[in-house]
Amino acid sequence: MATHLITGAGSGIGAAVARRLHERGDELVLLARDAGRAKELAALFPGARTLVADLADPDRISKSLGMQPMPDHLDSLLHIAGVVDLGPVGELRPRTWHQQLNANLVSPAELTRLFLPHLRAARGHVVFVNSGAGLNAHAEWGAYAASKHGLKALADSLRQEEHAGGVRVTSVYPGRTASPMQAKVHSQEGRAYDPAQYIDPESVATTIVMALDLPRDAEVNDLTVRPGR
Repeated sequence: MATHLITGAGSGIGAAVARRLHERGDELVLLARDAGRAKELAALFPGARTLVADLADPDRISKSLGMQPMPDHLDSLLHIAGVVDLGPVGELRPRTWHQQLNANLVSPAELTRLFLPHLRAARGHVVFVNSGAGLNAHAEWGAYAASKHGLKALADSLRQEEHAGGVRVTSVYPGRTASPMQAKVHSQEGRAYDPAQYIDPESVATTIVMALDLPRDAEVNDLTVRPGR
């Protein structure tokens, strides 16, 4: 039975991945932004452990986790949480840049640093759920795309640093996926939202679980998932 630490397990792709792993009996450690959210996640996934740390404030993650019981063993760290806020570069204030860079890039880097000893010991797996915006930036997606381009660089560097020790690193680049984040994007774009037009989170979860379950003689480095319609 493997143990997985998951961010973003409350909705969308994160919830789909957590359900898959929970249903097959794996052990889950779910990161929540506050105690209230932790209770909600514990109710959604009975038996799962929770940790509380706010990805919006990466400088406090180490202190927050240091006051909580930590897992003894960790087979994978799944970075799935993310935030998005669109706008043209000429109008984006520093606060908007900081919010997205902190949650989408700096906090994943900090969590990886903190749990890397566990992952090294287990010859574990780090999965970064990136975005199509991590490969191509479009108008009004500057801050979000910058955070995701940075996440790709983080994953690529980590892979080269840890490969010899047996730690696997995978980046997944989903296209537009039906989720609360996608509903927010459509609202910001001023467009009607039809979830049936986009990738089902379960489909992305299938690719993530496949990467986790791949035999040790192989490793998925980069995986792009595009809408099939």
